[in-house]
Amino acid sequence: MPPPVLGPYVSVSPVPLFPQSAYAGFWLRVVAYLIDGLLAGIAFAVVFLVGIAAVGIGSLKDLIHGTNNPEDIFTPGLIAVIFLLCAISIVMMWIYYAWMESSSHQGTLGKMALGLIVTDLEGRRISFGRASGRYFAKIITGFIPLGIGYMMAGFTEKKQALHDMIASCLVLRKV
Repeated sequence: MPPPVLGPYVSVSPVPLFPQSAYAGFWLRVVAYLIDGLLAGIAFAVVFLVGIAAVGIGSLKDLIHGTNNPEDIFTPGLIAVIFLLCAISIVMMWIYYAWMESSSHQGTLGKMALGLIVTDLEGRRISFGRASGRYFAKIITGFIPLGIGYMMAGFTEKKQALHDMIASCLVLRKV
């Protein structure tokens, strides 16, 4: 059956996919980020303590108190441990954000606590690849001075920050 023919005077305006109230605004997202930051801080503390245990508290104490030369503190072993801890932290955060946002929960623990979900522009669950792209696009967002890339979530039509626009994602409130 062919579609109905619209007369020349009928205009069809696009209907928004989600009502304006469904988009999660800037402040809700800030609170979710703070919750995730608190949880990340706990995870980093555990990783840090494991790193100290690997090097040994006694050797760190001897290293700091046993030298008057600051250059002797940063030995190749200590620098390697610092780089390893940084790499582990970056990978942990990437996996946390990408895995949680692409899971059936569609959000990190902070977002889940506030009833927020991350979707594509059609409202569907995003893939791990897109969630990874969104996470790494936050690096670009962070380069914008004064946090403007993040503050865009308070002023754009769909409440998108720069990294959301780059990854073609939305952050919505569950209704």
